[in-house]
Amino acid sequence: MGSESARLEQSAGALAGALTACGGYARMEGLNERGTRAPGPEPAGPGARERVLDGALGQVARGDKQAFETLYDGLAGPVYGLISQVLRDPAQSEEVSQEVMLEVWRAASRFDPARGNAATWVLTIAHRRAVDRVRSASAAAARERRAAGLLFPEGDATDPVEAGLVREGVRRCLDGLTELQRESITLAYYGGYSYRQVAVALDVTLSTIKARIRTGLLRMRSCLGVQW
Repeated sequence: MGSESARLEQSAGALAGALTACGGYARMEGLNERGTRAPGPEPAGPGARERVLDGALGQVARGDKQAFETLYDGLAGPVYGLISQVLRDPAQSEEVSQEVMLEVWRAASRFDPARGNAATWVLTIAHRRAVDRVRSASAAAARERRAAGLLFPEGDATDPVEAGLVREGVRRCLDGLTELQRESITLAYYGGYSYRQVAVALDVTLSTIKARIRTGLLRMRSCLGVQW
């Protein structure tokens, strides 16, 4: 996902831009392809849309599903737009957007209109979720790099017998993986492929490759008795 620090710096600007663009008026144009319904006539008068969304969120706190539909139609687009600016990955952005809206449904009672409007509250949740995903992905990537360094060390050990035993152990543990795990790890750590290149080579989605490599490395760690 690139540099974590750079991505997090950009995320602050993305949040500010989303709040400015939303301005209490969650626009709907061009969002139907992402599952939102076509917008009806917008409420008239300054701040009318903001009041509608604030009222809807208050009703959601009482379990009103129709009010949630109104809120979803008004804010799902801005939520996705903000998250996609941070993650730069459509599939992950869709996933995190749905997590955000689910959190809104479950936590609507925590909304305090005295501290801001509904759009600001929801977009702040979206920003936090996106930042959490960046940090989680960065931590996972760091763990995988450490795992790769232990499981696939560069160069041979000073003792050729020890080096041979290490290679034999790695081969044995690779054989114990599923075919996709074995192919993915072999391409990534022996072939020098990026995860995206592995996905293209094996005609599998990038998220699937990441998951298979992660579980494969965990199985190899257990097989080899390696700690990290």
